[in-house]
Amino acid sequence: MIDREPKIKVALLQNYNETGINLNGDYFLPDGRAIRGRFAVYADDGLVLLVDSSENEIARGGEIFLSAAEDSTFTLNDVKIGIDFHWQRTQEQSFRGNILLRAEYGLSFHLINEIPLEEYLASVISSEMSAKAPLDFLKAQAIVARSWLVAMLSKKKLPEGVAAKKNEDEIIVWQDVNDHDGFDVCADDHCQRYQGITKIISENVQKAIESTRGFYLVSGGQICDARYHKSCGGQTEIFASAWEDQSMDYLQSITDDAVQRPAMKSEEDAKRLLNLRPQAYCNTTDEILLKLILPDFDQETPDFYRWKVVYKRHELEAIIKKKSGMDFGEIKDLIPIERGPSGRIYKLKIEGSKKTIIVGKELEIRRWLSPSHLLSSAFVVSKTIADDGLVENYILQGGGWGHGVGLCQIGAAVMAQRGLTYEEILAHYFTGAILKKLY
Repeated sequence: MIDREPKIKVALLQNYNETGINLNGDYFLPDGRAIRGRFAVYADDGLVLLVDSSENEIARGGEIFLSAAEDSTFTLNDVKIGIDFHWQRTQEQSFRGNILLRAEYGLSFHLINEIPLEEYLASVISSEMSAKAPLDFLKAQAIVARSWLVAMLSKKKLPEGVAAKKNEDEIIVWQDVNDHDGFDVCADDHCQRYQGITKIISENVQKAIESTRGFYLVSGGQICDARYHKSCGGQTEIFASAWEDQSMDYLQSITDDAVQRPAMKSEEDAKRLLNLRPQAYCNTTDEILLKLILPDFDQETPDFYRWKVVYKRHELEAIIKKKSGMDFGEIKDLIPIERGPSGRIYKLKIEGSKKTIIVGKELEIRRWLSPSHLLSSAFVVSKTIADDGLVENYILQGGGWGHGVGLCQIGAAVMAQRGLTYEEILAHYFTGAILKKLY
């Protein structure tokens, strides 16, 4: 538990060799000098170098800390977002707060933003979804994001953030954010989207932060590790399908509406679920609503509740070889071995003419089977056979967007649009958790 607002270190750029930065107001070096304007940052012989527009050296060191004057901001022109996902692009973004430039391994540097948690959250809830989304959704998102972040900070004390079980027959990998060294979180989808003041364009965002300031989801006397995702596809997932084999009372699988459905027990159950569009809060095709709640680039993915991917066999073989680093030869079959209650596969057998391996968990499966990432690992596999008896196409019929654990963002936004309160939204997705103000 905590009793005061923490400051957060967010890596905006990771392992860059050079970048430009515009200081929109005064920033102070450790020796007290004030600087402003356009600067360049370089990795230089194991150090980080800051030079002005006339190429005069301003500072050099393993770390350079720039303290922001009140109301000063800075702008970066080349921030990558959606890294390795299908919506990856580069944006210009502006930020408040202090700047830390840290040399990494002698070849690159991180650019880190130090900012109070509540200011950070105002950007997160505007970056994860649209700042124009309903107020009660923004309140729910603020509480979930705040809870996840502080719970994650306590997990950073653990020695490993990436876990793997690898042998000749099985590769099981999951990633969490306490593997970051030297900063708390990154600014992209791997942690939480944080796109600075660029995205804070709504009075509702500030209302959501102010009215929920210091409120956390709590269970068993601990702050909840409150996960969230874009769309559950009708049923949320359990924690162990995506991360370590651990059960949390507040992260149970729930139906994303008031209708209870039978538990998924077989591949036939998965086929029935994923070939239909059962009622759910996140089952919406309302374009006006989606434009209200989703950021612009997320609106480019309209088929999130149910989706289909078709690969030529040789195309899939090339993707798997590139993403796994292994040559399976002819891909003969994709066989789900273990599914969670939402239908998400967390163990998948890939049978090839040269190699057969079981891969997991859900994110690794999504990564291996797509040039970027599949929307989710909730899919069923079918094949078409050519005249020579070989597989011609693999067809993945899927549902949902993301890991499916915790808050379903689109479902929660629809709930808020229908008049449900943020307390009701949180109670729906986080079984038995309570709200508690800690500062």
